[in-house]
Amino acid sequence: MPRFIARNILRFVLPMALHCLQGTSLFAGVNCEVVKPHPPSEAEKAFLAADYAKAASEYQTALASHPGDAELTAGLVRALLRQQKVQEAADAVKASLAVAPNSAALISLRGEVEFRQGTPWLASQSAVESDKLDPCNPRNHLLMASLERISSLYASNRKELEIAHRLDPGDPDIRREWIRTLPLKQGIAEAEAYLSAPTGIDEEDARHLKMNLERLKKMAAEPRKPCRLVSSLTTAEIPFEKIMSDATHVRAYGLDVKLNGRPSLLQIDTGAGGLLVARSVAERAGLKPLSETETGGIGDQGYRPGYSAYADSIHIGSLEFQNCQVEVLDSRSVLNGDGLIGMDVFAQFLVTLDYPMHKLVLGQLPPRPGESMAQAPSLKTSEAVRDEDEESETPSKGAEQNGPIAAQSALAGTAPTPETRNPDSVERAVKGPSDRYIAPEMKDYTKVYRVGHDLILPAALNGKEIRLFIMDTGAYSTSISPAAAREVTKVHADDLRRVKGINGEVKDVYWADSVTFRFAQLSQTVPNVVSFDTSRISRGTGMEISGLIGATALNLLTIHIDYRDGLLKFDYDPSRGYKF
Repeated sequence: MPRFIARNILRFVLPMALHCLQGTSLFAGVNCEVVKPHPPSEAEKAFLAADYAKAASEYQTALASHPGDAELTAGLVRALLRQQKVQEAADAVKASLAVAPNSAALISLRGEVEFRQGTPWLASQSAVESDKLDPCNPRNHLLMASLERISSLYASNRKELEIAHRLDPGDPDIRREWIRTLPLKQGIAEAEAYLSAPTGIDEEDARHLKMNLERLKKMAAEPRKPCRLVSSLTTAEIPFEKIMSDATHVRAYGLDVKLNGRPSLLQIDTGAGGLLVARSVAERAGLKPLSETETGGIGDQGYRPGYSAYADSIHIGSLEFQNCQVEVLDSRSVLNGDGLIGMDVFAQFLVTLDYPMHKLVLGQLPPRPGESMAQAPSLKTSEAVRDEDEESETPSKGAEQNGPIAAQSALAGTAPTPETRNPDSVERAVKGPSDRYIAPEMKDYTKVYRVGHDLILPAALNGKEIRLFIMDTGAYSTSISPAAAREVTKVHADDLRRVKGINGEVKDVYWADSVTFRFAQLSQTVPNVVSFDTSRISRGTGMEISGLIGATALNLLTIHIDYRDGLLKFDYDPSRGYKF
């Protein structure tokens, strides 16, 4: 049995990054010129057409004559990143910074690469440094917005995106993120316009954007009541069910979930999002199809087709929800079972996975300063349904302005942080996004990064390198990428082990010598660590993910999750019935 040791390691990482960001200032009154449209160069045309190799070649040729040029370097780096050539992108930035070390644009570009490399704490330092040199750089505001988003600073994220879009409304990357913030009908119109012209996105991304657009159109054409809790209870204790076990370990747990009154057993999986059920389950429950979807996950077989559907009623324990979206995999089973239930389904609750007592406990999140007790929570059963913190009922303003604009900081240095501001000064008259709030009773929780449903932990490997890992109760064992493992130990080929996910089996599996993972004040030493390529996961999150913290570790713990604020707490007490 793995042994856990309480640690204070890594507590500095997230707080340092966030306080650094929140201390940035776009000094009030600074006038910034809006970026004007210009005829694209041959390199830009190639990039917009998603011919990244040609674009990179064009930029490299131009840089040979203009070493250190920030604009050319930016084009080259982004073309390389689209090809997942992360180290080459880092080398290109480094070479140009050697020529122009005080370039705000190059320092911000370094931050973009650091973000993709999976070191957002370094990216935040670069963003702050660049902002001091040039508070009018729209790409730096986009970088800050990305950092704020993964750190559950949704209000700050929204403000930075607004500034970035006002400074450069024609930048495709900025525009794509800005569209996400718009109300439904306006977002549909902007998304259609976005997809009607070359924007530099590849075929896979374009296909997913078009699928989501069609779903949004159907939602707008056939409006339904929102998914809502209809039970009188707002808290619950729900027992786990064993799904898979062997002589020594329980491999997975599930929850009894009734869809339109028909029972199903769904595996508890923090590595999945929403409710994902097999086609057979959906047909048995009479779920009403909405639109086509694709589902991705571990495995080498590519995306799996499916569709989204509506359930009139969902019962989970003593709680009943109505009018909720569910994702359906076009298969008779999901990993040999009925389906998966991601814990982000309960994002509006305080979630406790009590593995020693084999139960899920749902409690109320503490109200933010200035708020009354929260309304009855809904169920986030689909990735397509945005979190409350990311929604807004007010349209974006200022996008139509031209000429000089006054930059207003989303991260004013004189403003108190969300954790320390005076509750009496907070106004919540208009529904909209909020920044992370840490209630006094949650001061010992660990701040984590969140991308969609994924909760991402920095972990120190053998006391050396710090890398990012996804907390995944659906993965049986803790795993590591070969690249990360080679930084701290030896890696060996493995022809016997099998790793399987929604997308089938992983072709190439390895094992690494003993690795000690230190995360969130815990330490676990894992001998013979499963190792496989995580590049598809990294591409999906936009950051380098070096592996998964799996059930062999997590099933020994009581895990407290606040999805709203990106907070986690692990309790380990071997006297509380840890029996396998």
